[in-house]
Amino acid sequence: MKLKLARVDLESNPEVITLEEIENRASSEGEAIIYFDRTNSQKSLNQLVKHFDKEFDKSVYFREVRYGLDEDDYIYEVHIL
Repeated sequence: MKLKLARVDLESNPEVITLEEIENRASSEGEAIIYFDRTNSQKSLNQLVKHFDKEFDKSVYFREVRYGLDEDDYIYEVHIL
């Protein structure tokens, strides 16, 4: 599974991260806070949450973060503990 990380600038393209890279980050640090781009589907992010909840027995918190008044001004935040 490939997911797009949150953009640094509004005009830049989002970087792509794989599920294996997220697993490595969460296991090496013990926890991870990752921000994902709004172009990711809600379904794929829910699959990510279920994967870490079942496979790794980690607590996962997922929410939408709004940073502006426009409808498209949001990113997704995932905490893996």
